[in-house]
Amino acid sequence: MDEHQRHSYWRANTALIRNLLIVWGLVSLVFSILLVQPLNNVRFFGVPLGFWMAQQGSIVIFVGLIFIYAFQMDKLDRKYNNKK
Repeated sequence: MDEHQRHSYWRANTALIRNLLIVWGLVSLVFSILLVQPLNNVRFFGVPLGFWMAQQGSIVIFVGLIFIYAFQMDKLDRKYNNKK
């Protein structure tokens, strides 16, 4: 890989990480803590949505983010031909 490709690969990698961290922050801080009271007005599987997000929803989303990261990095590696 030449210098330009390496720079593009790193920029794409950090953009992916940044975007996933933004989602992680929104879910963990905003939806599970700051908006828990308004979300509790909505029922989800028979429990208040704010409670569910704080207890189960954030974990489900975090695991989903791991799979998204793995899939996207595999795609990025194939794009830049970084097979090791």
